[in-house]
Amino acid sequence: MAKKNINEMSFLDHLEELRWHLIRAVSAIMIAATLAFLAKSFIFDVLIFGPSNASFFTYEILCNISQYIGMNESFCFEELPFKIQSRTMAGQFSAHIWTAITLGFVAAFPYVIYELWKFISPGLHQNERKHSRGFIIVSSLLFFLGVLFGYYIICPLSINFLGTYQVSERVHNDFDLNSYIGLIRASVLASGLVFELPIVIYFLTKVGLVTPELLKKYRKFALVGVLILSAIITPPDIASQVIVAIPILILYQISIYISKIVIRNQKRRERKERGTVKY
Repeated sequence: MAKKNINEMSFLDHLEELRWHLIRAVSAIMIAATLAFLAKSFIFDVLIFGPSNASFFTYEILCNISQYIGMNESFCFEELPFKIQSRTMAGQFSAHIWTAITLGFVAAFPYVIYELWKFISPGLHQNERKHSRGFIIVSSLLFFLGVLFGYYIICPLSINFLGTYQVSERVHNDFDLNSYIGLIRASVLASGLVFELPIVIYFLTKVGLVTPELLKKYRKFALVGVLILSAIITPPDIASQVIVAIPILILYQISIYISKIVIRNQKRRERKERGTVKY
């Protein structure tokens, strides 16, 4: 049976179409999650527990920088003073399952975006589809950059601070496995989604909810919001907050330029359409 035209599809037809896109997206996530589940040693020993080792790449870089500029050498250490434990019977197995699913989502993200694009693209005009061909590549690239930023910057900053923080010498840090993995999961996924800001602004501008003038007007408030966000997801020291805030502010500025480009293209297309109208 031939596929129905988008204008001929009923609401139930749209739901059926969405259901199949979701099924394919979830299937891709589960395939990637299965592969991650089988690679247990690499996933946990190298990736998950990497930021808890003194030899982690970020610690070495920050240690060298702090020594060079004569700052506090809190990132120069031989071992973090905490242990990771599993306190429930199914704790390790549950952590294994959910970690595999999280990595499956990260690995399958381009395909998930592809299925989302296939669902919404028939409702766009031909020119809109033409100018949005790089949507999958750009959104995937931004997401992976955010994931790397969360893993190599936010995770080690947070683990180093929380792992060495003590209210008293009588209290020793022994963290639950799910708590430790939850910190890494939240840092990585949150950073990946935050880095999608230019894509979000692009579509909000397309539908008329956002303009460059509006983004400029509230830039000061955005700065305050970014600093608050940085204070929440990083240790309460100025250096860590600046490290996290800088790329987010850069993304916000890029979003303003993207919004300008969208508005300029819309005005150009409107002038072109008015110029082709015959009176």
